[in-house]
Amino acid sequence: MGMNDTPSANRIHIGFFGRRNAGKSSIVNAVTGQDLALVSDTKGTTTDPVYKAMELLPMGPVVIIDTPGYDDDGKLGGLRVKRTRQVLNRTDVAVLVTDMTESTGECEQELIALFGQKNIPYLIARNKCDLAGELPKAGPNEIYTSAVDKTGICELKERIAGTVSTEDSKLRIVGDLIHPEDVVVLVVPIDKAAPKGRLILPQQQTIRDILEADAIAVVTKEYELRATLERLGRKPALVITDSQVFAKVSADTPPQIPLTSFSILMARYKGFLRTAVRGIAAVERLRDGDTVLIAEGCTHHRQCDDIGTVKIPRWLKNYTGRQINIQTVSGTEFPEDLSPYSLIIHCGGCMLTEREMRYRMKCAEDQEIPFTNYGVAIAYMQGILKRCLGIFPDLLAEIEE
Repeated sequence: MGMNDTPSANRIHIGFFGRRNAGKSSIVNAVTGQDLALVSDTKGTTTDPVYKAMELLPMGPVVIIDTPGYDDDGKLGGLRVKRTRQVLNRTDVAVLVTDMTESTGECEQELIALFGQKNIPYLIARNKCDLAGELPKAGPNEIYTSAVDKTGICELKERIAGTVSTEDSKLRIVGDLIHPEDVVVLVVPIDKAAPKGRLILPQQQTIRDILEADAIAVVTKEYELRATLERLGRKPALVITDSQVFAKVSADTPPQIPLTSFSILMARYKGFLRTAVRGIAAVERLRDGDTVLIAEGCTHHRQCDDIGTVKIPRWLKNYTGRQINIQTVSGTEFPEDLSPYSLIIHCGGCMLTEREMRYRMKCAEDQEIPFTNYGVAIAYMQGILKRCLGIFPDLLAEIEE
């Protein structure tokens, strides 16, 4: 047991980068204590990134990523940068391995620039220090290492562990928007799509978060909302609804009561609400023949099925009046090449980790493809996105620009 209990998606991902022959694979093997990577006499034999889930003290469960040499000659140039970016989209901490016996140059600067663009903390392992004679003082994020005599390997592991912040995310679904004793009304339609006898994950998580904020959660169905609001006898701090019944709930909730949806709160919680709000403008630019990718995180889940494959395509066609091609993917599939798409509409991602959602969003960003999500798209096409974002004035300002 133990090691295999932690799913790869939740492990800290450590990427090793550098040019061919800097001894990168040897450093990876020294750090992990096992032959992970391809090391041979031919310069640069690692052709694809190697991902390996393992236990690494003092960190615990990690994924080690050994990448191909970054200075491959020839046509692969642009492709190499693209592949490296994709690996970086999955990386929590980067280690740049350089050869102390050679001068560093463009290749290393390019990698450091990529780490900067992606906001990834990094360390520089200055390798082959056993051959370098007198060593100058190491810079703040540099470590002298030797894969041959194991100099600096323990220090490198400890520095990697120190670079990765292990604190839990401070993100809240709704708790930071409400006060103790506030009443929050949740509108949950119980239709044939809802799993029998239970609520879907985002609804459970939201209720839990309201209770943790010492506030009061009142749960009702869409047809009972009006009576619920009348009987409360006080104005609720917020009404949160399932996006599918947005139009009705918006009509039944007086304008002075803040209203939003589960999926908008979940998008914020997963860290991509701003991207989703910026991405939705692409709906206005869709033309006949454009392709929209609809991606959902769960497979065989009636709940999303009918919304992703039936409702959103129908609303898109009605809203735009265009002949749009729709392509859908589900579960862990997500295309590497996003260039065929004019827009990506993703589900709320409740079944995907925050890491996987961030990865997909960053891939879209790298390829400059607008990326939004179900909740934002539905609210926008129904003309109520502005109302939903009323509780986030800074985002509202972006739409109105």
